[in-house]
Amino acid sequence: MPISAILIGGRRPNTIPLVHESFDWNHGVFMGSIMGSEITAAAISNKIGQVRRDPFAMLPFIGYNVNDYLQHWLNMGTKTDASKLPKIFYVNWFRKDSEGKWLWPGYGENSRVLKWIVERVSGKGKAVETPIGYMPTVDAIDTNGLDVSKEDMEELLRVDKEQWLEEVKSIREHYASYGEKLPKELQAQLDALEKRLKEA
Repeated sequence: MPISAILIGGRRPNTIPLVHESFDWNHGVFMGSIMGSEITAAAISNKIGQVRRDPFAMLPFIGYNVNDYLQHWLNMGTKTDASKLPKIFYVNWFRKDSEGKWLWPGYGENSRVLKWIVERVSGKGKAVETPIGYMPTVDAIDTNGLDVSKEDMEELLRVDKEQWLEEVKSIREHYASYGEKLPKELQAQLDALEKRLKEA
């Protein structure tokens, strides 16, 4: 069965929007390589609030060098017709407002985001280009019947330049732990992200 979309994500209260789509395959692999979730009280208490990076949610299961694993993902993009490669989307159901309240209801309502993803795969979903990827327009996701205001949607889809520049610093620190075998394409993707953010 053909795969049309790959969804990745993490648990982040800020910075990462509700959903965004990669520019292309290599950018999507980059997004997968920087996946992470904020450490909560259920984990080590002195690290609460820090981001634990977990590429493609596979770190505990990779039985060989993580750089080789990530290079394999990049190589898949060269072995397949670009038009047949799945689109890659990053989702974050856990964004909060300034008072610490969830902005998105989650659970079954996540199907509304999946609907936009299906529309994007079929070439119909409305989107805007941002420094981090393609994102839904504020009205692209159906919120009829939800207690989610236009302001909430704007926050859910906001790309905060300063927060993202801090994210770039965090990613650089994480990539440094991978050593010299880090795929050059991923370093190039990170540099390109920083450039887009600074020019935005």
